[in-house]
Amino acid sequence: MSEDIKEVYTGSKAECLWLQEYLKENDIGVISKNILESSMSAGFAQGYPGQSTKLYVENINFEKAKELLDKYFTERNNTGNAETNV
Repeated sequence: MSEDIKEVYTGSKAECLWLQEYLKENDIGVISKNILESSMSAGFAQGYPGQSTKLYVENINFEKAKELLDKYFTERNNTGNAETNV
């Protein structure tokens, strides 16, 4: 991979598709790579479904992307906790 991009997240394909759109809505370009599908098409399997896709952003957007993702996961986890405590 290029030195101009950094991995910002690894997770399921479904979650990465949503996060990719979330970052794009916040003016951050994203590259996704599905390592499970790529490896299977090459004749071997690497990774597993829950950690199959990686998201990359440019170095200049890395901090902003991490902040957005941290905020999203914090809000998601807090919402989930609130619902289970009701």
